Amino acid sequence: MGSIGIESSKTEVVTVDVLATKSLIKTTHVYLDVRTVEEFQKGHVDSEKIINIAYMFNTPEGRVKNPEFLKEVSSLCNKEDHLIVGCQSGVRSVYATADLLAEGFKDVYNMGGGYLEWVKKEFPVKIHVTE
Repeated sequence: MGSIGIESSKTEVVTVDVLATKSLIKTTHVYLDVRTVEEFQKGHVDSEKIINIAYMFNTPEGRVKNPEFLKEVSSLCNKEDHLIVGCQSGVRSVYATADLLAEGFKDVYNMGGGYLEWVKKEFPVKIHVTE
């Protein structure tokens, strides 16, 4: 487990690997998937307590940060909730985790390697089939 310091704030992002994540989401931790809805529906971590709130949106100009991200998370979670933040490869989740910590969330971890690493380890996934 390593940590990445974010210079713009006093918060330090703690990264846990997918194995630790797999154990933590079976207990009290909520898995917060910060990928787009389209990415989420193609496949996501299989967890009973999972929330999908996009940290960034894809636009014709490229990726743009979701201006409502913190408000949307705050409407579904309280600052004492145990959260693990994951994305596709582990980049967006670092920034999302830092933002949540800076916002006053107390127990937030970043999942290193993201969904790609989860799949590589052949951990359980869910896929939404659309008719």
